[in-house]
Amino acid sequence: MMLSASPTSIVKSSLEEMLESLRRQDEDEKPKDLPPALPSRPTSKARLPSARRSLPTNFRVDSNGESGGISTEVERKEEGKRKEEELGVKRHVFGSRKMRKFVNVDSPYNLEAVEGKKGEDRVSDAKVEVNDNIGHFIKKKLRVWCRLSNGLWGSGTIQSASGEESFVSLSNGKVVKVSTNELLPANPEILEGVNDLIQLSYLNEPSVLQNLKYRYSRDMIYSKAGLVLIAVNPYKDVQIYGEEFVTSYRQKATDIPHVFATADTAYNEMMNDQVSQSIIISGESGAGKTETAKMAMRYLAVLGGGNGRIGRKILETHCILEAFGNAKTSKNDNSSRFGKLTEIHFTEMGKISGAEIQTFLLEKSRVVQLAAGERSYHIFYQLCAGAPPTLREKLNLKMASEYNYLIQSDSLVINGVDDAKKFQKLVEALDIVQMCKEEQEQAFAMIAAVLWLGNISFQSIGNEHHVEASADEALTSAARLMGCTPNELNQALSTHRVQAGKDSFAKKLTLQQAIDSRDALAKFIYASLFDWLVEQINKSLGVHKKYIGRSISILDIYGFESFKKNSFEQFCINYANERLQQHFNRHLFKLEQEEYGLDGIDWTKVDFGDNQECLDLFEKKPLGIFSLLDEESNFPNSTDFTLANKLKQHLHSSSYFKGDRGRAFGVRHFAGEVLYDTNGFLEKNRDSLNSELVQLLSSCNSQLPRLFARKRINRSLKPTISSDTPKQSVGTNFKGQLFKLMHQLENTKPHFIRCIKPNCKQLPDTYEEELVLQQLRYCGILEVVKISRAGYPTRMTHLEFAERYGFLLLETNASQDPLSISVAVLKQFNVLPDMYRVGYTKLYLRTGQIGALEDRRKQVLQGVIQVQKYFRGHRARRLFHELNKGAKTIQSFVCGENIRRKYAIEANRCSSFASHLLDEQLASVIYLQSVIRGWLARRDFNNMHNLKQLNRESVKSRRKVGRKISEAKDMPHEQQIQVVPSVMAELQRKVLKAEAILGQKEQENATLREQLQQYEARWLEYEAKMKSMEDMWQKQMASLQTSLATARKSLAADSNAGQRRGDVVSPRYYDSEDNVSMGSRTPVGNMPDVVGGRENGSLNAVGNLLKEFEQRRQTFDDDAKSLAEIRMAQPTSNVNPDDEFRRLKRRFETWKKEYKLRLKETKARLHKRGYESDKTRRKWWEKLGSRS
Repeated sequence: MMLSASPTSIVKSSLEEMLESLRRQDEDEKPKDLPPALPSRPTSKARLPSARRSLPTNFRVDSNGESGGISTEVERKEEGKRKEEELGVKRHVFGSRKMRKFVNVDSPYNLEAVEGKKGEDRVSDAKVEVNDNIGHFIKKKLRVWCRLSNGLWGSGTIQSASGEESFVSLSNGKVVKVSTNELLPANPEILEGVNDLIQLSYLNEPSVLQNLKYRYSRDMIYSKAGLVLIAVNPYKDVQIYGEEFVTSYRQKATDIPHVFATADTAYNEMMNDQVSQSIIISGESGAGKTETAKMAMRYLAVLGGGNGRIGRKILETHCILEAFGNAKTSKNDNSSRFGKLTEIHFTEMGKISGAEIQTFLLEKSRVVQLAAGERSYHIFYQLCAGAPPTLREKLNLKMASEYNYLIQSDSLVINGVDDAKKFQKLVEALDIVQMCKEEQEQAFAMIAAVLWLGNISFQSIGNEHHVEASADEALTSAARLMGCTPNELNQALSTHRVQAGKDSFAKKLTLQQAIDSRDALAKFIYASLFDWLVEQINKSLGVHKKYIGRSISILDIYGFESFKKNSFEQFCINYANERLQQHFNRHLFKLEQEEYGLDGIDWTKVDFGDNQECLDLFEKKPLGIFSLLDEESNFPNSTDFTLANKLKQHLHSSSYFKGDRGRAFGVRHFAGEVLYDTNGFLEKNRDSLNSELVQLLSSCNSQLPRLFARKRINRSLKPTISSDTPKQSVGTNFKGQLFKLMHQLENTKPHFIRCIKPNCKQLPDTYEEELVLQQLRYCGILEVVKISRAGYPTRMTHLEFAERYGFLLLETNASQDPLSISVAVLKQFNVLPDMYRVGYTKLYLRTGQIGALEDRRKQVLQGVIQVQKYFRGHRARRLFHELNKGAKTIQSFVCGENIRRKYAIEANRCSSFASHLLDEQLASVIYLQSVIRGWLARRDFNNMHNLKQLNRESVKSRRKVGRKISEAKDMPHEQQIQVVPSVMAELQRKVLKAEAILGQKEQENATLREQLQQYEARWLEYEAKMKSMEDMWQKQMASLQTSLATARKSLAADSNAGQRRGDVVSPRYYDSEDNVSMGSRTPVGNMPDVVGGRENGSLNAVGNLLKEFEQRRQTFDDDAKSLAEIRMAQPTSNVNPDDEFRRLKRRFETWKKEYKLRLKETKARLHKRGYESDKTRRKWWEKLGSRS
């Protein structure tokens, strides 16, 4: 299987080499100096002598597609006649019969002439279509078209036919008698409303009109006519431009004719063929060219960048240029008064990289002169209606009705248009294209200056009809906005400096001369402002960037115009349309048919209306209209009458020129005859501006007037520097611009859009058949369809065809000649011989034949891509795994080395730091342990010491009591006997009473012990809480927790010691410092009342100390607990827990000292009172003993 055919393997055949040599020979013989009337057609590689040459006799393509040799033209014709005789039918294709050359003398704007011409011209095209099919329609009584008495076409059924007359029953039931020669076959109903006129079985004027009308009534405003898109203006909003339609055409989901489809085709061909494209939009004024260009540009902006910044800038340029370049005319509310070519550049990836706008011939006269029912440029009315108060005050703006330039026509507003809102959109558009506010205000100031110039009036001075400007508000405002003084503006408008030898003097102007000078200044300022705006827009769109050569140009130029009074502007506009029609004819008729003849294709030419003679009337030198106009403009004493007489004198022999009475002359354009009035031709063609006005602008303080004057001076100096020729006129300059435009369009592949105006009143759903038919005629739509149906729109050189489809061959072709490969491919895919033609250098195919080859090519390429995808994927994955494995190995070594280095550094740093830190921690631990162990040892030692003292004292007290008892027992019996019984009874009573008191005291002591045990339990509870709090504090505060814990344990030890000492109560007195017992043991006997009172006082003192101890303990416990909670719950609080703990510790130490002092004082008092009580007891016992 042959998968590819490289360019190196496909060599040129001997036939192509011969053709190449002939082409070079023709180029050498070509004259060097050619007239610039039309850009020369690119010389074809297949250029041959005018006489047809047959291919080699040894090559033939038979009906089966076998390549045996090429038959000659005679043999091919004989073969066709033989087939006709065998089949018994006559072959019929459009264009096979010699057509009468179409010469349209009817104007779509001159309806009277149209009504008056109902003879042979109206049926000339119909006669062409009359053939043997009419007999079949008459025999079968089928539906036909017939011409009615009102000139329109009617559809009906043939009832009967006799000779040259036929009776047709119309659809409304009426039967009419018509000439049989005027009958035209009608298409079946199934073909009504087809997308492409090529699909019609019978192609004639009424069928085309009916098809367009059928689609127009259903809001299907777009139709195809072969290579041309027909757009009928609906004069209403049609919902066919939404985002869903854009997506549908981008995804090729529909093939319905649309401007989006044309733009999409241009974009795809630009990307695939690497050739720049052009979309040429033409039609009458009011046919919808501007809106069609907007839609095409919007679609390209989506394809080339979505809603990107550059795409949005391009779309917003429409709003700016419409405001400054469009106006209301008698036939169109938004008529473009200038030509515009927008060239959009794309990158290799198909994204918009920039754009450039070229403009042609702005209608400057509309600034100062208006016809009835028309308006000046939109910007004047938008500025007056929508300017904000600050800008209005700065520019001294009035209403539009107060300016003389605008009130020449009574049409100040457009129905359904809000000028104020339009102005807001204009400002937004200027912001989007990055025009700063200062530049915007300067531009609006120039617009206001033009309006105030129109209000300047003149007054007579002296007796020689000389005038000067009136010193009023208009003069002052205009001078202020321009940046000059009113006196300077007055001098420039009312005087003219005349050069006489070396001297010069100022000459006063007459009223008409002053008005002309004022109007010339206003026109110059506005035209210069428009050019400056285009330059600013181009700078914003990036026209100075480097582009790769891919671009799509959209041409939106003024349509053909014919008014009651046609001036110099209409003359230039209609000339531009003649040139565009020539470009249309050249690509769709001339080049198409010439290429068939030059490449040896059997083709019967289709005649069409060629407008070359009309172009010669304009451009021919030295007797063309432009040449004669320039010649007359150079004469100082020439007038518009002398110009008209000269034109009639030299051009009367031309069939396209018509002389009229007075200053008028007529030209028969391709769209009809137009009568021009030469009034103002010379002045507009000269476009003169007084040197005083240029000097005035140069001396202005404002930036824009100085810029305009500088450009004017530079432009006027260029011709004198380069040559001795005079300054170019407006007409010659415009003709040069059109030549440049044509050269630019010749380097692109064109896509034509013909806009049709359905009616003259701009009404929706109104279809005037006669008007539409006239536009179809002069546009050549019928001829385009005929050529498209009979021609071969797809053509490729043998080399290109072999390179593109050669790899589809199932078997390798022995011959590597491109022609052999091409024929072999066609044979393999069973393409019928009637579907293609083999030329000398190219292969020609009918519509739709290339589709099968492209589909098969895509399938094969997709299969190849799939195989390549898997193979490259496998190779890439294998390479990736190898690289990944190697990278991981390298990374492991590198990471290991880095980690080892970091570890060594960290180890050295941490070892030194850890040893130092360990020493510090160890020293801290040892110090802490020493403090704790010392405190524990001291506490144990104090406890043991106190316990020993208590034991010693208790033993001493028991010994004393025993000794006294023994002494009593050792008393002599005689002494006992001597005791009086009464005394004994009294003693016994006292003993009982003392025992009762002793029991009572013991009960009180038991109660006190129980209370003491409760206090001990509560104290243990407190210790447990404090211990838990100490654990919490040790985690948060290292040094402070340790100190506070030590203080608390010391306090607890002192308290415990006091409690334990309280358990051992001396029977006679208290000698312990911490003893807080409130009771005492007394011997048997009655205690004095004084002793009881003193005991009660001692008990009260001890109780007060206990209560104070409890209160203080509770207070310190609550404070410590709250500080711990504050530290844990509010770490970011303003209170510092450490400082508070230090303050609490100081308070505790202070209270402790005070409490110890009071405890010692209480101890001393208790010792003293105990000694006195003991002494009293001794005395009491001694008295008792003596008594007994």
